Amino acid sequence: MSKIELLAPAGNLEKLKTALTYGADAVYIGGESYGLRAMADNFNLDEMAEGVKFAHDMGKKVFVTVNIFPHNDDLKGLPEYIKSLEEIGVDAVIVSDLGIFSIVKETAPDMGIHISTQANNVNYKSAQMWYKLGAKRVVLARELSLDEIKEIREKTPLDLDLEAFIHGAMCISYSGRCLLSNYMTGRDANRGACAHPCRYKYYLVEEKRPGEYFPINEDEGGTYIMNSHDLCMIEHIPEIVDSGITSFKIEGRMKSSYYVATVVKAYREAIDSYLKDKENYKFNPKWLDDVSKASHRNFSTGFYFGKPQAQIYTNSSYIRSHDIVGMVKEYDKENGIATIEQRNRVFKGETLEVLTPKGENFNIVLNEMWNSEGQVIDVAPHPQMIYKIKTDRELKPLDMLVKEKGE
Repeated sequence: MSKIELLAPAGNLEKLKTALTYGADAVYIGGESYGLRAMADNFNLDEMAEGVKFAHDMGKKVFVTVNIFPHNDDLKGLPEYIKSLEEIGVDAVIVSDLGIFSIVKETAPDMGIHISTQANNVNYKSAQMWYKLGAKRVVLARELSLDEIKEIREKTPLDLDLEAFIHGAMCISYSGRCLLSNYMTGRDANRGACAHPCRYKYYLVEEKRPGEYFPINEDEGGTYIMNSHDLCMIEHIPEIVDSGITSFKIEGRMKSSYYVATVVKAYREAIDSYLKDKENYKFNPKWLDDVSKASHRNFSTGFYFGKPQAQIYTNSSYIRSHDIVGMVKEYDKENGIATIEQRNRVFKGETLEVLTPKGENFNIVLNEMWNSEGQVIDVAPHPQMIYKIKTDRELKPLDMLVKEKGE
């Protein structure tokens, strides 16, 4: 079986560098067209080239989403785009449409092709067929159990990678194929512009009583009837490794750099711990605590252990216990001065946690702060302002300063 790959989302260049620095083996990104996250920052070709070089210098990979369901007009310019991706050195494209698949094979025959979860890969025969056509990887549908995945692994060539989501948002529609956004807002989810109407609060209206809204009670107080739990498999690393999945995929190209760093680091530590000593592996509750700090909805194990439990719940609110307040840009060892880019307001005297790619996180106190002009300050209030702090603990670029919400 292939080496286990930890695959992380990257909505922009900073998130790409963060994901790879914090332990991802590969990232998936979107260009300015043809992907299913039109609202993400996404990459132009120059940024993509910089990201690919950064990844390859670390011995890691970059995959690009080209997974819309294209209408005729969407195909204009696609061959040229695929050729540009090949020239940049992208490791593979992720596709869901057979027409796009054929364009890739014609335009860049040596390009790796991964079959998106949008293609509803739920059985071994479809995986076998994609392999025969030339796909190097199949991204399995979220609706599969571990037992079903094991059977797919047993009946497919070992050099066909199997990728599956192990953490992040779930979709109420089958493998992400949804018409609701298009119907309600004119924004086509299958072409990258989902408005997430599954997260709306719905009421029932009787036609002869206009203006009278009745809550739809799924249980005692539930009205968010299509809003799903987030997926979290951090407590089940042995099961997903032993199922035959070769690429563990984290959802979240729209999520923050803090989310990417926190989740990637936790899964990296859990995976490495299990692979190092399977016989004596023991789950560390800290890993679950860490992924719970970043913005998320209530966790579940999705379909992995059969029919999901509590797939629908009572609100659409995110849970977030911690906020990133600063990203380290550089550190002057001689003077013990760190340069920080502000991400949320922070005050002198506050105790902050430092999230660092390797090793245990640690705390520092902001005893001294200066703005970019060297003036002493008591607060860093402005988004993305550059400020400096005094700390004897060495900080590194992409370390993150984090504080608990409410402090």
